[in-house]
Amino acid sequence: MTHQPTKQLLKRQGLAPHKKLGQNFLVHERTPRRIVDLAGLQPDDQVIEVGVGLGALTRPLAAAVAKVIGLEADSGIIRFHQEQQDLPANVELVHADVLKVDFAPLVEPGKRLKIVANLPYSISSPFLFRLIDQAELMDFAVVMLQKEVAQRLMAQPGSKEYGAPTVLLAACAEVRPLLAVNPAEFHPRPKVDSLVIRIDFHPRPKRVQDLGAFDRKLFTRIVHAAFGQRRKTLLNGLAAARVLDEKEKLAEAILAAGVSPSDRAETLSLEQFVTLTRELSKALASLSPHLLPPTTTHQEQHHE
Repeated sequence: MTHQPTKQLLKRQGLAPHKKLGQNFLVHERTPRRIVDLAGLQPDDQVIEVGVGLGALTRPLAAAVAKVIGLEADSGIIRFHQEQQDLPANVELVHADVLKVDFAPLVEPGKRLKIVANLPYSISSPFLFRLIDQAELMDFAVVMLQKEVAQRLMAQPGSKEYGAPTVLLAACAEVRPLLAVNPAEFHPRPKVDSLVIRIDFHPRPKRVQDLGAFDRKLFTRIVHAAFGQRRKTLLNGLAAARVLDEKEKLAEAILAAGVSPSDRAETLSLEQFVTLTRELSKALASLSPHLLPPTTTHQEQHHE
């Protein structure tokens, strides 16, 4: 299928790419086949696909694995496939918003989730944070992202691309690039290049194992606070977020972590953020319970 047939098919079915849903449909067979080849799937796998669209990726997935559960937010797309009966028998369509769906019931007994997605760019950041939140349920995710977003996840300390998603994902998974995809592969054509990446959560990557145990909730809060206002020093950023109310004790904890209070978030490595989390855990534990700052959920935080 190419651009014109895709456009005509959508028109015949009374469908159109939803800008709100960030829909860009793959139009060439070679790209989804290549994604499936690179995903490293096994014949007995159950795979969750996010954003079924017209089924360009769904069909080669279904040919490679035992079952595909396709999560699709567009009711028109669901209706189209139900009427046409054009998807393989081992595909289960689910009308659901992946940002709201409960992942736990989708996990097979004794296994973890395997996700493959041509992800709508409009939900890429919240989707990635959902993966991080649900890391214990995840095996791996093979995801198509806007190139700049994907590069951010693999950025190094000191670069402008390095941010909260980089650090939080590195603390639970390993990210590597699989395939560059140009705008001509989609209808409508996006104005940006795309990159397919693989995010491995299990078995736990060595770098993650080497971090040891630490307070994940506090770690997440510290990372978000540190990157919340990138121009602020680490001390001022954490103080503004009230990670620790006593600024002097906060400065002491930062120094105890081997970091300067005047450093900025983008200069700290994953390991330094973990060490800082341990030192702040000690400092918080030394305070009376009524002085502990309120906890904050991912939903309440600004995702930098």
